[in-house]
Amino acid sequence: MDKQRLTRTALPLAALTLFPLLAACGTESGTGAGSGSVGPGAKESVTGVHWTVDSLTVDGKTTKAPDGAYLKIDDNGEVNGNYGCNTFGSTADFKDDSVDFEIARSTEMACGDAPMKFEERFSRTLDTGTFKARAAHGGLTLTTADGDTVRLSEEKPAELYGTKWRVDSLMDHDVAQSLPEEADGKAWFAFDKKKGTLSGSLGCNEVSAEATVSKGEITLGHARTTRKMCSDSLMAAERTLLGLFKGTVEYRIDHRSITLTRENGLGVGAVADK
Repeated sequence: MDKQRLTRTALPLAALTLFPLLAACGTESGTGAGSGSVGPGAKESVTGVHWTVDSLTVDGKTTKAPDGAYLKIDDNGEVNGNYGCNTFGSTADFKDDSVDFEIARSTEMACGDAPMKFEERFSRTLDTGTFKARAAHGGLTLTTADGDTVRLSEEKPAELYGTKWRVDSLMDHDVAQSLPEEADGKAWFAFDKKKGTLSGSLGCNEVSAEATVSKGEITLGHARTTRKMCSDSLMAAERTLLGLFKGTVEYRIDHRSITLTRENGLGVGAVADK
C-alpha cells in the first residue's frame, strides 16, 4: 500500500482534507430542498444540498459513479466533493440557470482502476466549462454545451447508529492510504446504541467490542476477533484497525463520511454503505 500525500497544492488543511473536518463533532451536516426547476434562482436551488453523483455521460457513454462520489456547493460558492476516490475543492459561479466551476484542487490517494478511471473523466468534465443546471424532484442535472451530463440526487445524512460504515482509508495525520484492493468493501463497522457495541469486519476477521459514545468521542473496549489467517497485506491492515481498540477515538461525521482518530493522529476513514 503506497502512501500518498493528501494535497496536490499547498493548501491549508482546513481548506481541503481527505475527509472534511469542518462538521461538528458527532453531528450530521444539513440538507437542502433540491426541488423545483432551476431558473433565475439557480443558486438557491443548487446550493446547500449534498448531491450524490449517480452517473456521468461523456461522448454518449454513461458510467455509473463509485460509492462516495458527491458534490456540495455552499452559499458563498465554495465547492467540496469527492470524485469517487479523492476529495476535491473548487469554487462555483452562477449566472441565471448556469454554473461554472473553477479548476479543482484535489487529494492524491490511489484507489482501484474503476474509481480512478471515473475520477479522471469526472474531473476533466468539471473543468471543461459552463453547465446548464436543472434541479427537480430531489435530482440535479448538469449539462455542458457538448451534451456531456452529470446526474446527481439529493442524499440525506447518515446516522452514527444503525449505519454500516465501509472503511476506505487508513490515516496517519495528513497522510492517507487506501486499503489493499482485495480488502475493498470487506472492512466495515456498525454501532448498536441499545447494546453499546461496535461490530464489523477488519477485512479478514470479524470484530466486536464495547463502544461508549460521549461528546464527539468513542471509547472502544478490548477487541474480540475471529482468528482466520489471510494475505500479508490484509493482516497488516487489520493490525492498523485493531490499534483503534482499547482506547478513545475522536469521531467526526460529515454527511455520509466518518473519521475515527486516535490521539496520536492515526485513524481510519469510512463512508456510509448504500
